[in-house]
This record gives sequence, C-alpha cells and structure tokens, in this order.
Amino acid sequence: MNSLYLKKYVQMHPDNKMGWYLLGKEYEKEGQYGKANYCFNQSGGIYEAFETSKMPSDIWQEYESKLLQQAHEKHRRSVRMRRTLVILMLLLLAVVPSVDAPGQGKKVEEALLEKQTDGLKDLPNDSEGQSAPAENTSDPDRVMFTAAQEGGFGAGGLQIEPGPFTHTQLLRGKLAVLEMKKEGNWLLWGRHLPLGYTLENKGAGALSYQSYNSKTCNCQPSNASDLSEEAFAWTGEQEEQALLYSAIKAYKNNTGGFPEKLGDLLRPFPGNWVSGTTDGMKEAFQPLLQRVKAEAAGQEPPDSKQTAGGSKEAGAFSKTWGDKPFFEEPLKIIVDKGNHRLAVVSGRMILRNYKVGLGGIRTPEGNYVVTDKVMNPNGRSDGEFGSRGMQLSGTNYAIHGTNEPDSVGADESQGCVRMSKADVEELFDMVPMGTPVLISKGVLPDELLVPKERFQTKREQDQANPRKTYHWL
Repeated sequence: MNSLYLKKYVQMHPDNKMGWYLLGKEYEKEGQYGKANYCFNQSGGIYEAFETSKMPSDIWQEYESKLLQQAHEKHRRSVRMRRTLVILMLLLLAVVPSVDAPGQGKKVEEALLEKQTDGLKDLPNDSEGQSAPAENTSDPDRVMFTAAQEGGFGAGGLQIEPGPFTHTQLLRGKLAVLEMKKEGNWLLWGRHLPLGYTLENKGAGALSYQSYNSKTCNCQPSNASDLSEEAFAWTGEQEEQALLYSAIKAYKNNTGGFPEKLGDLLRPFPGNWVSGTTDGMKEAFQPLLQRVKAEAAGQEPPDSKQTAGGSKEAGAFSKTWGDKPFFEEPLKIIVDKGNHRLAVVSGRMILRNYKVGLGGIRTPEGNYVVTDKVMNPNGRSDGEFGSRGMQLSGTNYAIHGTNEPDSVGADESQGCVRMSKADVEELFDMVPMGTPVLISKGVLPDELLVPKERFQTKREQDQANPRKTYHWL
C-alpha cells in the first residue's frame, strides 16, 4: 500500500528525488527489483548518499512517513471531491431537457449511479486542478477533443469524470471523446482513434449527448465524417506536442537551463535534441516552454486562454479539453525482451509498439538514456547499423537500424536493439535526445501499434557524426 501512495506522490512531484528513493525502497521490499532500480536511477545523488553513508534509518523513515501522510490526505480530498461532483451531476441530469441519442439519457444516469463509489479517473488527464473555462456562455462553433478508455456512457460504464466534462457552465461548445483500447494496464493510442461520443452545451442549462458508437446507438450522425477528420488532425498535433514537451524537459534536465528558442533544440550533432520541426511544433514551442518553466518553479501552468490578444499561445491547445497538452508526461522508451517489442509511452498510454531484434541474454536489462542521435552511423545508410542510431547512456548498446531485416524479431544481435528501416526512422523523429529507456521483460502487450501515416519532422540540420566510428553490439 505504501508503494501505491508513494507512486502517486512522485507522479505529482517528479522532481522530488527523495520521493523516488523511498518508492524504490518500497519496491525493493516487495521484490520488484526492476522497478526499484528505475526509481533509484530517478533519485540521482540521493540514492548514493543514503546507501553509502551511515545516516540513521529513522531519518528517511520519518521523511517517508510525512510523504505518505501527504499522499493519504490528497487521496481523501480527491475522493470527497469526486463524490461531490457525482452528486452535482445527478442533480444536473434531473433537469437535462434533451438527449440526442434515443434511450441514452437513462443509460447516462445509470452509469453515473454505478460509479458513485468507484474511482472515476479512467482518463489519463486528471480533471482535478484543470483550468476549466470561466465563462458561462456556450460557444457552438468550438469543438474540443480528448481521449479515454473505450466504452463510454453506453458500454461498460462511465469513462470520464462527470463534473468538469459535463457541467453546462464549464463545457463550452462541443467535446468529442475519442476511445482508446485497453490492453492489460495500457491504453493504446492511435492516429485514427474511433469517435465514441460527444457532449455539447446547448445553452440555458441543456446538455446534449450523442453516441457515435454503433454498439451503443443505432444511429448515423450527419457530422461523423467531419469530426473524424478533425480528430485525425488533433491526434497528430498531440504527438508533435508530446515530442516538443519531452525535448524541453530533457534539455533542462541535462543542461540546467531552458531552450529559449526552438533553434536551441535543432543544432547540428551533438546538439540535435530533436531531428527537425513541424508547423505545429513552431506554434506550440512558446506555450509549452512556459508550462515547463512554471512546473519547474512549482507554479500552476499559465492558463493559455488568458494570453493577451488571443495570440498563438491561446491557439496551441485550443482544441484540447482543459486548454493544455493531452500527454502530460514526457515520452519514454520501453523495450520488452520477452516478446521483442519496443514501445514509446507517456504514462500508461502506448503511442507506438514496434517489433525489434535483440540479443537474448546479451541484451542487458536496466535503465538508460538516449545520449547520441546519429543519422547514417559510420557514414552509411545501408551499413550494419542502418540509417539511424540512438546510443544508450554512452555504452556500446544502441537502438539502431540493420542491414539484416530478417533479424528483427529474433535474438541475433550482440546486445543492441535492432529495428526495421521505417520503424527506426520514425522513432528517431518521434523521441528527443535525453529520452529515458527501460529494458525489461513482460511489460508490453504483443499487439503492434504502428500507423500508416508515419510521424515525420522536417530535418534542418546535419545529424551525422563522421568523426566517430561506432562499435555498437
């Protein structure tokens, strides 16, 4: 139980090194050594200080007690808040004058009743503390998007937090909810997520619910095609923002300062934090930078709606519920030796899941960081390392392409992670230098998650390294 609350604490306070150390100790007690090592790695110098010193154990135990007390108190407040929101929503439903999908009004109310005592946070974005619009007026032309676990109101129970999403004074315009498939503990992201349902503020206290799922509604809404096109554009924007947000965080963690302009992330090797740009990244850079600066200072991120003059800062997140990026955790890479998979994840959401080649017992388990991103390693795009390489923590292990495509999915390397040409080139563009990498077993689903429309940036700098010959394994 302590590990549960400590995990919640470090999720809220990712820069608290002591919190990571204490969580690692809890995992160590439970025999989960892979997770423990990851936490110790995040704790930095705290681990070394406590493990090598003779500091009395009651000091860190007292600190742990305080952290747990804070986490317990936050959990109690959260439960009280959610129950209050459910009660308010039930009162609201009593006066809702219309529901678009036949028979759905009853299902909505039943779903809410079933969830009164359940944990309602199935969305990756916790609505607690979200910057909801302050205006009470409806904006019928505004469409916002978010994504949640598949099911929706009509199948499998309520999948969103009712208060902030559905209260007519907080929801302006229309909210379109895309549905993600659940696989074990993971939610599977995609560029073509199906549209589950919409919630719309009709004004005068009226809330409209429309299902787009044929399993829950025998209907064909006329605007389904238009919304699907908008949703496809939105999912692309979220991937761009996830890359940029992760790059800014990694730059700060490694250099101690912030990139003040996008060009700071686009220098030639070895300063190629990102491989290139997109129009969306150019628009989102400044608002994302301000969010990261606020987080580092322990402040609430600036409300993008309050920027003067309706500038581009306001537009960067205007399509996302809460006016903030959908992916709130930096990107990470996980390699699963058990099923030859490599995933790009944010929190518990998988953005990509590729097939990879490994080296069996020669591929080490543990935590690494992408320290070099190199195009055409050793001067060749068709050599043994393919067209892209990402070195892991300055070791002789790397994630790279291969001139032996049949080895992908097998244990034929000397320890490195091999990828197909298309996959490694997408990964190279999708994650920044400084991305953490976990190599483990039994953590990823088997289902591949690779879109037809590959993520790609426009490369603007030299990212080769002819001065070095790589001897990856």
